[in-house]
Amino acid sequence: MKLSTLLSFGAIAGLVAVNSASAQTATQTVTFQVTAINQIAVTGSPSLVINSAVAGTAPTAVTASGNTWSVTTNQTGASITASIPTAMPAGLTLSANLSAPSGATSTGLTALGTTAVNVVTGITKLNAAALGLSYQLDATAAAGVVSSATRVVTYTITGGV
Repeated sequence: MKLSTLLSFGAIAGLVAVNSASAQTATQTVTFQVTAINQIAVTGSPSLVINSAVAGTAPTAVTASGNTWSVTTNQTGASITASIPTAMPAGLTLSANLSAPSGATSTGLTALGTTAVNVVTGITKLNAAALGLSYQLDATAAAGVVSSATRVVTYTITGGV
């Protein structure tokens, strides 16, 4: 009987201990922010060589396709501009054509110069990869023979709101 009394007291003590234990909580304030994100990248190694013409017409323009561009923006109404640091030689025109991501507008084949020009507008809150990018080189007969040269095309994304 002592054992059963001891077990009864033990059970009661256990219940009291469970009832007297209270839950403990803690809180923490988490601060967060997302800043404006506007990223652009290009891939490919375009090379353009004009080496033919139809008699009586300007030299045959050439196109370098197979290049791509990618974009990420979390803003509304972002735009892509393009420029080259120095003017093309007389009689030559270098143009670029960027395919527009969903919801945006491409300006199509656009001549490049030292002043930045829009090539894609209305880009809104998206990320898109492997979009088409092509270049075209046009020449007049007056351009004459032009030795191999390069131009670095600078693409700039400007955010909207």
